[in-house]
Amino acid sequence: MGERKRYPSDLTDEQWAVIGPFLDAWKARHPSVSGYQGRYELREIVNSIFYQNRTGCQWAYLPHDLPPKSATYYYFALWRDDGTDQTIHDLLRCQAREKAGRAEDPTAVVLDTQSIRAANHIPAATTGKDAAKRVPGRKRGLAVDALGLIIAVVVMAASATDNQIGARLLDRVVAHTPTVSKAWVDAGFKDDVAIHGALMGIDVEQVKRTDTRPGFVPIAKRWVVEQVNGTLMLHRRLAREYETREASSESRTWWAGTANLVRRLTGTTTPTWRHG
Repeated sequence: MGERKRYPSDLTDEQWAVIGPFLDAWKARHPSVSGYQGRYELREIVNSIFYQNRTGCQWAYLPHDLPPKSATYYYFALWRDDGTDQTIHDLLRCQAREKAGRAEDPTAVVLDTQSIRAANHIPAATTGKDAAKRVPGRKRGLAVDALGLIIAVVVMAASATDNQIGARLLDRVVAHTPTVSKAWVDAGFKDDVAIHGALMGIDVEQVKRTDTRPGFVPIAKRWVVEQVNGTLMLHRRLAREYETREASSESRTWWAGTANLVRRLTGTTTPTWRHG
Protein backbone atom coordinates (compact mmCIF):
# COMPACT_ATOMS: atom_id res chain seq x y z
CA MET A 1 0.00 0.00 0.00
CA GLY A 2 3.02 2.31 0.22
CA GLU A 3 3.02 5.22 2.65
CA ARG A 4 -0.32 6.80 1.83
CA LYS A 5 -2.85 7.47 4.56
CA ARG A 6 -5.51 4.76 4.56
CA TYR A 7 -9.19 5.36 3.81
CA PRO A 8 -11.94 3.82 5.98
CA SER A 9 -12.90 1.54 3.08
CA ASP A 10 -9.36 0.16 2.62
CA LEU A 11 -8.71 -3.49 3.28
CA THR A 12 -6.82 -4.12 6.51
CA ASP A 13 -3.94 -6.60 6.50
CA GLU A 14 -6.27 -9.12 8.14
CA GLN A 15 -8.95 -8.58 5.51
CA TRP A 16 -6.48 -8.80 2.64
CA ALA A 17 -5.28 -12.12 4.04
CA VAL A 18 -8.83 -13.37 3.44
CA ILE A 19 -9.34 -12.10 -0.11
CA GLY A 20 -5.75 -11.82 -1.36
CA PRO A 21 -5.07 -15.53 -2.02
CA PHE A 22 -7.98 -15.71 -4.47
CA LEU A 23 -6.71 -12.74 -6.48
CA ASP A 24 -3.11 -13.95 -6.33
CA ALA A 25 -4.33 -17.27 -7.78
CA TRP A 26 -6.27 -15.37 -10.45
CA LYS A 27 -3.18 -13.37 -11.38
CA ALA A 28 -1.10 -16.56 -11.61
CA ARG A 29 -3.63 -17.94 -14.11
CA HIS A 30 -3.49 -14.75 -16.19
CA PRO A 31 0.19 -13.93 -16.76
CA SER A 32 1.01 -10.99 -18.98
CA VAL A 33 2.20 -12.03 -22.45
CA SER A 34 4.81 -9.27 -22.31
CA GLY A 35 5.85 -10.16 -18.79
CA TYR A 36 4.71 -6.75 -17.50
CA GLN A 37 3.21 -7.18 -14.04
CA GLY A 38 1.30 -3.90 -13.94
CA ARG A 39 2.00 -0.73 -12.02
CA TYR A 40 -0.60 -1.23 -9.29
CA GLU A 41 -0.99 -3.98 -6.71
CA LEU A 42 -4.27 -5.88 -6.86
CA ARG A 43 -4.89 -4.93 -3.23
CA GLU A 44 -4.89 -1.27 -4.26
CA ILE A 45 -7.23 -2.02 -7.16
CA VAL A 46 -9.71 -3.59 -4.73
CA ASN A 47 -9.26 -0.64 -2.37
CA SER A 48 -10.16 1.67 -5.25
CA ILE A 49 -13.29 -0.35 -6.10
CA PHE A 50 -14.31 -0.42 -2.42
CA TYR A 51 -13.72 3.34 -2.11
CA GLN A 52 -15.93 4.12 -5.08
CA ASN A 53 -18.61 1.70 -3.89
CA ARG A 54 -18.72 3.29 -0.43
CA THR A 55 -18.50 6.95 -1.48
CA GLY A 56 -20.36 6.82 -4.80
CA CYS A 57 -17.82 9.15 -6.43
CA GLN A 58 -17.47 9.50 -10.19
CA TRP A 59 -14.55 7.82 -11.92
CA ALA A 60 -12.77 11.14 -12.44
CA TYR A 61 -13.01 11.87 -8.71
CA LEU A 62 -11.06 8.85 -7.50
CA PRO A 63 -8.35 10.17 -5.11
CA HIS A 64 -4.93 10.69 -6.65
CA ASP A 65 -3.31 8.31 -4.19
CA LEU A 66 -5.49 5.41 -5.37
CA PRO A 67 -5.13 3.71 -8.77
CA PRO A 68 -6.72 5.88 -11.49
CA LYS A 69 -9.78 5.05 -13.56
CA SER A 70 -7.67 3.52 -16.33
CA ALA A 71 -6.33 0.83 -14.01
CA THR A 72 -9.33 0.44 -11.71
CA TYR A 73 -11.88 0.18 -14.51
CA TYR A 74 -9.66 -2.24 -16.44
CA TYR A 75 -9.80 -4.76 -13.60
CA PHE A 76 -13.37 -3.95 -12.61
CA ALA A 77 -14.58 -4.69 -16.15
CA LEU A 78 -12.31 -7.72 -16.55
CA TRP A 79 -13.48 -9.30 -13.28
CA ARG A 80 -17.09 -8.42 -14.13
CA ASP A 81 -16.91 -10.10 -17.52
CA ASP A 82 -15.01 -13.24 -16.46
CA GLY A 83 -17.09 -13.75 -13.31
CA THR A 84 -14.22 -13.26 -10.86
CA ASP A 85 -16.31 -10.82 -8.81
CA GLN A 86 -18.96 -13.45 -8.09
CA THR A 87 -16.44 -16.29 -7.72
CA ILE A 88 -14.57 -14.46 -4.95
CA HIS A 89 -17.83 -13.54 -3.25
CA ASP A 90 -19.13 -17.12 -3.40
CA LEU A 91 -15.91 -18.60 -2.00
CA LEU A 92 -16.00 -16.14 0.91
CA ARG A 93 -19.72 -16.83 1.40
CA CYS A 94 -18.96 -20.53 1.81
CA GLN A 95 -16.36 -19.67 4.46
CA ALA A 96 -18.83 -17.40 6.29
CA ARG A 97 -21.49 -20.11 6.30
CA GLU A 98 -19.04 -22.69 7.64
CA LYS A 99 -17.91 -20.24 10.34
CA ALA A 100 -21.58 -19.89 11.34
CA GLY A 101 -21.93 -23.68 11.57
CA ARG A 102 -23.83 -24.06 8.31
CA ALA A 103 -23.20 -26.17 5.24
CA GLU A 104 -21.21 -24.45 2.48
CA ASP A 105 -24.27 -24.05 0.27
CA PRO A 106 -27.83 -23.22 1.40
CA THR A 107 -30.99 -25.19 0.75
CA ALA A 108 -33.33 -22.18 0.95
CA VAL A 109 -33.34 -18.58 -0.30
CA VAL A 110 -35.47 -15.47 0.01
CA LEU A 111 -36.22 -13.34 -3.06
CA ASP A 112 -36.99 -9.62 -3.21
CA THR A 113 -36.73 -6.66 -5.57
CA GLN A 114 -35.84 -3.03 -5.00
CA SER A 115 -36.40 -0.15 -7.42
CA ILE A 116 -33.45 2.25 -7.76
CA ARG A 117 -33.76 5.71 -9.29
CA ALA A 118 -31.40 6.15 -12.25
CA ALA A 119 -29.03 9.06 -12.86
CA ASN A 120 -29.78 11.14 -15.92
CA HIS A 121 -26.94 9.69 -18.04
CA ILE A 122 -28.22 6.09 -17.89
CA PRO A 123 -29.41 4.84 -21.32
CA ALA A 124 -33.18 4.93 -21.64
CA ALA A 125 -33.05 1.56 -23.40
CA THR A 126 -32.00 -0.15 -20.16
CA THR A 127 -34.28 1.71 -17.75
CA GLY A 128 -38.01 1.95 -17.17
CA LYS A 129 -40.59 2.99 -14.60
CA ASP A 130 -41.83 0.87 -11.74
CA ALA A 131 -45.59 1.19 -12.20
CA ALA A 132 -46.37 0.45 -8.56
CA LYS A 133 -43.71 2.60 -6.89
CA ARG A 134 -43.46 5.18 -9.69
CA VAL A 135 -39.67 5.03 -9.59
CA PRO A 136 -37.89 5.65 -12.93
CA GLY A 137 -34.72 3.62 -13.22
CA ARG A 138 -33.79 0.01 -12.67
CA LYS A 139 -34.87 -2.79 -10.39
CA ARG A 140 -32.41 -4.92 -8.40
CA GLY A 141 -33.47 -8.46 -7.58
CA LEU A 142 -31.76 -10.42 -4.82
CA ALA A 143 -31.77 -14.00 -3.63
CA VAL A 144 -30.20 -14.35 -0.19
CA ASP A 145 -29.76 -17.21 2.27
CA ALA A 146 -30.93 -17.36 5.89
CA LEU A 147 -27.79 -15.51 7.02
CA GLY A 148 -28.44 -12.64 4.61
CA LEU A 149 -25.63 -13.64 2.25
CA ILE A 150 -26.23 -12.99 -1.44
CA ILE A 151 -26.80 -16.06 -3.61
CA ALA A 152 -27.91 -14.34 -6.83
CA VAL A 153 -28.41 -10.80 -8.13
CA VAL A 154 -30.27 -9.56 -11.21
CA VAL A 155 -30.56 -5.96 -12.44
CA MET A 156 -33.20 -5.05 -15.03
CA ALA A 157 -35.23 -2.03 -16.08
CA ALA A 158 -37.63 -0.91 -13.33
CA SER A 159 -40.50 -1.67 -15.70
CA ALA A 160 -39.68 -5.38 -15.47
CA THR A 161 -42.19 -7.34 -13.42
CA ASP A 162 -41.27 -9.22 -10.26
CA ASN A 163 -42.19 -12.38 -12.16
CA GLN A 164 -39.55 -11.67 -14.81
CA ILE A 165 -36.90 -10.92 -12.23
CA GLY A 166 -37.95 -13.83 -10.03
CA ALA A 167 -37.62 -16.31 -12.88
CA ARG A 168 -34.18 -15.01 -13.79
CA LEU A 169 -33.08 -15.11 -10.15
CA LEU A 170 -34.16 -18.73 -9.86
CA ASP A 171 -32.25 -19.57 -13.03
CA ARG A 172 -29.08 -18.13 -11.52
CA VAL A 173 -29.67 -19.78 -8.16
CA VAL A 174 -29.91 -23.17 -9.85
CA ALA A 175 -26.85 -22.48 -12.01
CA HIS A 176 -24.59 -21.51 -9.10
CA THR A 177 -26.21 -23.12 -6.04
CA PRO A 178 -28.08 -26.28 -7.10
CA THR A 179 -28.56 -27.31 -3.45
CA VAL A 180 -31.45 -24.83 -3.09
CA SER A 181 -34.89 -26.48 -2.98
CA LYS A 182 -36.98 -23.76 -1.24
CA ALA A 183 -37.62 -20.08 -1.97
CA TRP A 184 -39.72 -17.58 -0.04
CA VAL A 185 -41.18 -14.57 -1.84
CA ASP A 186 -43.62 -11.74 -1.19
CA ALA A 187 -46.99 -11.16 -2.83
CA GLY A 188 -45.40 -9.35 -5.78
CA PHE A 189 -44.16 -12.67 -7.14
CA LYS A 190 -47.11 -14.44 -8.77
CA ASP A 191 -47.85 -17.99 -9.88
CA ASP A 192 -45.48 -17.75 -12.84
CA VAL A 193 -42.51 -17.71 -10.47
CA ALA A 194 -43.87 -20.67 -8.50
CA ILE A 195 -44.37 -22.63 -11.72
CA HIS A 196 -40.89 -21.72 -12.95
CA GLY A 197 -39.43 -22.82 -9.64
CA ALA A 198 -41.35 -26.11 -9.65
CA LEU A 199 -39.94 -26.95 -13.06
CA MET A 200 -36.45 -26.62 -11.58
CA GLY A 201 -37.18 -28.46 -8.35
CA ILE A 202 -37.59 -25.37 -6.14
CA ASP A 203 -40.69 -24.97 -3.98
CA VAL A 204 -41.65 -21.28 -4.10
CA GLU A 205 -43.81 -20.10 -1.19
CA GLN A 206 -45.46 -16.72 -0.80
CA VAL A 207 -45.09 -15.11 2.63
CA LYS A 208 -47.77 -12.43 2.83
CA ARG A 209 -47.98 -9.57 5.27
CA THR A 210 -50.82 -10.04 7.75
CA ASP A 211 -50.04 -7.11 10.03
CA THR A 212 -52.09 -3.99 9.29
CA ARG A 213 -49.82 -1.58 11.18
CA PRO A 214 -48.38 1.23 8.99
CA GLY A 215 -44.67 1.49 8.29
CA PHE A 216 -42.00 -1.18 8.32
CA VAL A 217 -42.92 -4.40 10.09
CA PRO A 218 -40.43 -7.33 9.98
CA ILE A 219 -42.02 -10.35 8.32
CA ALA A 220 -40.94 -13.89 9.12
CA LYS A 221 -38.70 -15.45 6.44
CA ARG A 222 -38.66 -12.22 4.39
CA TRP A 223 -37.06 -9.76 6.82
CA VAL A 224 -33.53 -10.97 6.10
CA VAL A 225 -33.56 -9.91 2.43
CA GLU A 226 -35.04 -6.53 3.36
CA GLN A 227 -32.18 -6.11 5.82
CA VAL A 228 -29.69 -6.88 3.04
CA ASN A 229 -31.28 -4.22 0.83
CA GLY A 230 -30.82 -1.72 3.64
CA THR A 231 -27.18 -2.72 4.12
CA LEU A 232 -26.47 -2.29 0.41
CA MET A 233 -27.68 1.30 0.65
CA LEU A 234 -24.66 2.03 2.87
CA HIS A 235 -22.70 1.77 -0.38
CA ARG A 236 -23.53 5.07 -2.07
CA ARG A 237 -22.73 3.73 -5.52
CA LEU A 238 -25.74 1.41 -5.06
CA ALA A 239 -28.09 4.02 -3.59
CA ARG A 240 -28.71 5.36 -7.10
CA GLU A 241 -28.27 3.73 -10.50
CA TYR A 242 -25.07 5.16 -11.98
CA GLU A 243 -23.91 2.27 -14.14
CA THR A 244 -24.37 2.38 -17.91
CA ARG A 245 -24.50 -1.41 -18.09
CA GLU A 246 -26.77 -3.58 -15.98
CA ALA A 247 -23.91 -6.07 -15.61
CA SER A 248 -21.85 -3.36 -13.93
CA SER A 249 -24.63 -2.79 -11.41
CA GLU A 250 -24.66 -6.49 -10.63
CA SER A 251 -20.88 -6.43 -10.22
CA ARG A 252 -21.15 -3.50 -7.81
CA THR A 253 -23.54 -5.58 -5.73
CA TRP A 254 -21.11 -8.51 -5.64
CA TRP A 255 -18.29 -6.22 -4.49
CA ALA A 256 -20.50 -4.71 -1.79
CA GLY A 257 -21.31 -8.24 -0.65
CA THR A 258 -17.61 -9.13 -0.66
CA ALA A 259 -16.79 -6.08 1.47
CA ASN A 260 -19.44 -7.21 3.95
CA LEU A 261 -18.08 -10.77 3.95
CA VAL A 262 -14.47 -9.83 4.69
CA ARG A 263 -15.72 -7.77 7.63
CA ARG A 264 -17.84 -10.67 8.83
CA LEU A 265 -14.96 -13.13 8.52
CA THR A 266 -12.50 -10.87 10.36
CA GLY A 267 -14.87 -9.35 12.91
CA THR A 268 -14.14 -5.81 11.71
CA THR A 269 -16.33 -2.86 10.73
CA THR A 270 -16.18 0.03 8.26
CA PRO A 271 -17.50 3.48 9.26
CA THR A 272 -20.59 4.40 7.26
CA TRP A 273 -21.06 7.67 5.37
CA ARG A 274 -24.09 8.25 7.59
CA HIS A 275 -21.72 9.04 10.48
CA GLY A 276 -21.07 12.76 10.77
